[in-house]
Amino acid sequence: MLVRPLEAWDVERFIALIEALAEYEHLEPPNADARQRLARDAVAQPPRFYALLSEVDGAAVGYAVFFETYSTFRALPTLYLEDLFVLPELRERGVGAVLFRACAAEAVRRGCGRMEWQVLAWNDLALGFYQHLGATALHEDWLCYRLTDDALQRAASSVERA
Repeated sequence: MLVRPLEAWDVERFIALIEALAEYEHLEPPNADARQRLARDAVAQPPRFYALLSEVDGAAVGYAVFFETYSTFRALPTLYLEDLFVLPELRERGVGAVLFRACAAEAVRRGCGRMEWQVLAWNDLALGFYQHLGATALHEDWLCYRLTDDALQRAASSVERA
């Protein structure tokens, strides 16, 4: 098993794994425009995000996408884990743990004060995995909100009218 940074020649395999995640989460996969942006942003300079690829016997079987945010109260960066995915047929073989620990090591290397991510409430396998690694759910303290599409455009256009 190998975990390494995503390279330009990995982009098609990376996007295939993202599509597998969408299938697993019962979501629409990225459309053609989104796949094109993913391909561009995966290798952009400066990076829009960072990605690690997990391989077993040369086959891409998992990935992690992360980037930094910043905690003003801790006055330290936070490594935000956007995606951690391993193909279902390779789960419970340690691939996810190696990938997760590589992200944690990257957070430590970067001097981050914490690492954060979100998990779907129905994903019992992931919830158990993260709890086993010592993670704490924040559901009692924080609610996650999101603006997308039209709501994001309306919020942004209200600045122009204010």
